[in-house]
Amino acid sequence: MGTEHSKNEERRRMVFLRKGPKLPAWEDALLAGREPKSLLKRGLRYVSLSLIMKGMTSTPDFLWGLHEVQKLNLSRNQLVVIPPSLGKLDRLVVLNLGGNCLKCLPKEIGLLRNLKVLFVNMNCLKEVPAELSLCRKLEVLSLSHNCISQLPLSFTDLTSLRKLNLSNNRFVQIPLCIFALRSLDFLHLGSNKLENIAESIQYLVNLQIFIVENNNIRSLPRSLCYISTLELLNADYNAIQTLPDDLYLLRRLRRIAWNPMDKGLHIAHNPLSRPLPEVVEGGLDVLFNYLRDKKEHN
Repeated sequence: MGTEHSKNEERRRMVFLRKGPKLPAWEDALLAGREPKSLLKRGLRYVSLSLIMKGMTSTPDFLWGLHEVQKLNLSRNQLVVIPPSLGKLDRLVVLNLGGNCLKCLPKEIGLLRNLKVLFVNMNCLKEVPAELSLCRKLEVLSLSHNCISQLPLSFTDLTSLRKLNLSNNRFVQIPLCIFALRSLDFLHLGSNKLENIAESIQYLVNLQIFIVENNNIRSLPRSLCYISTLELLNADYNAIQTLPDDLYLLRRLRRIAWNPMDKGLHIAHNPLSRPLPEVVEGGLDVLFNYLRDKKEHN
């Protein structure tokens, strides 16, 4: 009788759990007596674990024992802190911490020597640990939508970095360390508080996409015209009045672009001095011819 009663109680409990709020994936696994490793997905390239949108305010302890994980997605939760135990996951190649409430990153992030992609966008960071520069294989880094105003000088060591997103932060000037990142082909500094672009921008010789929209930039430096690889230059919504005469050297800019997703020269919503507004309306060839003639007659 007692055994039958216990079975009925267990059935009622399981029915309640099925009808109740959906359990986070790891709690569901542990309740069923499964190993946390059963949550891992083994793809062609990476062993991955996704705990996206689980309402987590802290990370589950078992996570730091999954040493084989290479791709970890903890985005869109409510995490306030990432513990030092993160450093134990030294096989990580891709780490997504975007859309949380993080105010800092642990210095142990520097132990992730295989890390190539890191997203920490849409958090509450005010600074970035210098130890991140120990991740020498890092190729993609997004720190957008935070409260960052400077970067560690040690970032000069991130020589493999190709794509860097620093948009929607509090930069007043482009950090000097960025000019040492010669492998960069994508740099997004839109929606900051920039007032100028240093002449040192010319050292980014592989830059293809450069976005500085929605700042307070008053002019484009002449040295920018020597980055022959540029295919997209977005300087919309600034305070630019004149354009450098050598802008016509940027041969890979194919058009005056109006759609934010298009490649080309974006120069709309600036107080351009006359006759530049009318010249721009004529298209890129008309603008380049005007600038070339202007230079020859000066």
